[in-house]
Amino acid sequence: MKKTSKKNVSTKPNKAVAKAAVKESPILKEVKQLYSFMQDNQLDTIEYDQKGLYVRLVKSRPAVVPVPVAVGAMTSSGGNTSVVQEQYKEVLNAPLMGIFFRGSTPSAPPFVKEGARVEKGDVICLIEAMKVFNEMRAEFPCIIKKVLVENGKPVKQGEPLFAIERV
Repeated sequence: MKKTSKKNVSTKPNKAVAKAAVKESPILKEVKQLYSFMQDNQLDTIEYDQKGLYVRLVKSRPAVVPVPVAVGAMTSSGGNTSVVQEQYKEVLNAPLMGIFFRGSTPSAPPFVKEGARVEKGDVICLIEAMKVFNEMRAEFPCIIKKVLVENGKPVKQGEPLFAIERV
């Protein structure tokens, strides 16, 4: 009688054998070396052109958006807001920093003129901040005594825009 032995044959491929079977291409090796060199030397960009192979690796960075900064953006009173507030009984201040606009477009008439009466909720100006036009509305009924800022000029938060008298 013959004895037969069974071998345990697994249907799952051995990981070590699978790695050996899949060889890394020489091009992929070079790209990995370039990437490693780029990381080790803290480079943002690297270019490689040799043996008919051209590779350019660029580290991605967040987009930088330039923001225009107005030089010398001061109030019409020379930058001293307390002098303006002392000169007039009451003022309406800018709620945020941006560009002051009296009307909806450059050719449109201003929302309010000096001497005009405004009611609560009326739009009195626009302030553009980061390409967004923010409406400034009257918080109470009043009369606009004087416009303190020129149209299209930058304003800072808290800067007086209008001298007013409550009604």
